[in-house]
Amino acid sequence: MTTVILLRHGRTTANAGGILAGWTPAVQLDETGQAQVRALGERLATVPLAAVVSSPLERCVQTASAVLEGRDLELRTDDRLGEARYGDWTGRAIKELVKEPLWKVVQQHPSAAVFPGPEGEGLAQTQTRAVAAVRAWNAQLGPDAVWLACSHGDVIKAILADALGLHLDQFQRIVVDPASISVVTYTDTRPFVVRVNDSGGDVAALIPPPRKRRRKKASSDAVVGGGAGSGA
Repeated sequence: MTTVILLRHGRTTANAGGILAGWTPAVQLDETGQAQVRALGERLATVPLAAVVSSPLERCVQTASAVLEGRDLELRTDDRLGEARYGDWTGRAIKELVKEPLWKVVQQHPSAAVFPGPEGEGLAQTQTRAVAAVRAWNAQLGPDAVWLACSHGDVIKAILADALGLHLDQFQRIVVDPASISVVTYTDTRPFVVRVNDSGGDVAALIPPPRKRRRKKASSDAVVGGGAGSGA
């Protein structure tokens, strides 16, 4: 089974200012965000990663680079993990966008939401490309891999909704804070969502056991009754 750690970038100047950054270039982490990703890099330092793949946007590259410190890995980028393309909404203040008719669609029926302008896309398109990226990297890296994907709030929420078997219209129920990790393990028959919006605590459970202790093939079955936990 392949495990992906979904990492949202640290807080940015746009986040702090209430601006929808989208694909605006050169949006960087603010001081809080820089501190968040330094702590995150230290927290994940013991987790062996097969790859670190990032949205090409600078705030994600900054965040992913903190995870790469001390590792013999190259940062890879994938446009499919990039932010939702908000079109004409890009760069506008959230306090203005809440007054737009489309805002209610995004909140209540996001699968039908298509952002305005020639550069806008639908949230359903965002989900399709992001899930395809995760599945493709899973296949490339193999069934024993633990890898990290650094992306954006709505993108990660869309991936988690797919993994949870939720319709995209339910994805606003999921919270993904800056510099948080969410973890999904993919098996032959289903994904298991292991963590959501985790901003602290032990990560030892993410470290794969030595090969000699692994089963020949990890089960895709869920344990009836819930089992003893990953540390058992």
